[in-house]
Amino acid sequence: MSIECRNFGSSEGTDVHEYTLDNAKGIQVHILDYGCIITQLHLPGRQGSADVVLGFDNLKGYLKNTGYIGAVVGRYGNRIADGRYILNGNRYQLDQNDGLNHLHGGFSGFDRQHYQSEAYREADTLCVRLHRVSPHLEGGYPGNLDVTIIYRLDRNSLTFEAHATTDMATPVNIVQHSYFNLAGHGSGSIGNHRLQINSDSRTETDERLIPTGQIVPVAGTPYDFRDFDTMANRHKALSEAGIAGGFDCNYVLNSPMSEQNPAAILHDPASGRTMKIITNQPGLQLYDSSSLAPQHGKGGQSYTPGAGLCLETQNFPDAINHDHFPEAILPAEKQYKATTSYLFSVD
Repeated sequence: MSIECRNFGSSEGTDVHEYTLDNAKGIQVHILDYGCIITQLHLPGRQGSADVVLGFDNLKGYLKNTGYIGAVVGRYGNRIADGRYILNGNRYQLDQNDGLNHLHGGFSGFDRQHYQSEAYREADTLCVRLHRVSPHLEGGYPGNLDVTIIYRLDRNSLTFEAHATTDMATPVNIVQHSYFNLAGHGSGSIGNHRLQINSDSRTETDERLIPTGQIVPVAGTPYDFRDFDTMANRHKALSEAGIAGGFDCNYVLNSPMSEQNPAAILHDPASGRTMKIITNQPGLQLYDSSSLAPQHGKGGQSYTPGAGLCLETQNFPDAINHDHFPEAILPAEKQYKATTSYLFSVD
């Protein structure tokens, strides 16, 4: 097992470091202290190891990136309608960086920030801790939010933890936004990937991808991933139903969950790689990168729509504006903790 740190460039006069955690069991993850970005994730497969997340070879690629590739997003991941909400009688206006919507924390969200960082070992687990304070009214959010992100790599899993406290009530929904392609990041479309999501319903959205407030069943619709199916088959079902575009929707997760009953399972038949997801969050956003802008990624690979998919564990989009959605406000002096584990195997 090993931990390494190297300089990955600089931004706004601040050095950016890349930590490499290697568990000596074939899993290796690379993490930046800018944006808490996962730049590489190497997993064993039937034909050897492959890097299974989209990314860039240098810091410039991430600074230009508009797809949140590999980053942690916040304060509130996903969309808030018109960037507006009312809290304790006060009306707040957030950045409108997605048309009229607020998306992933605004113009300078968590993905655009530097973090204090350290790497360390806990028994047989390798860790990176990243910390910053998001100041009052950053992106329009009230309160000073003290944030700690921890990545933990053990024998067969990578765990993402987000911890936060605030001195003033504020919306919080901290989300990891990696794009996965279990065949390898430059291998093309994820159409042959098989996906299962432990969810009987989803939050219905309008044409702006803002929740209508209705929670609708997935049974009998193209959104039904309760049983394993390929992404290609589900895209075909969308097309046959006259639904344009791809998947960018929030699933209401069933609970309780465990390794035997995870939130989601992603499998690549060609490599034999499987990833299970376990989380304490109520929702999971499936985004199939159907609107990803074509771009050059690591190793000269071309990323086009469908090159990877995101499985973002989260609170519901726009929950602050829907009383019957899970609570979106972190009160002053209370603890926020979001945990997601990615468990890897090969068949």
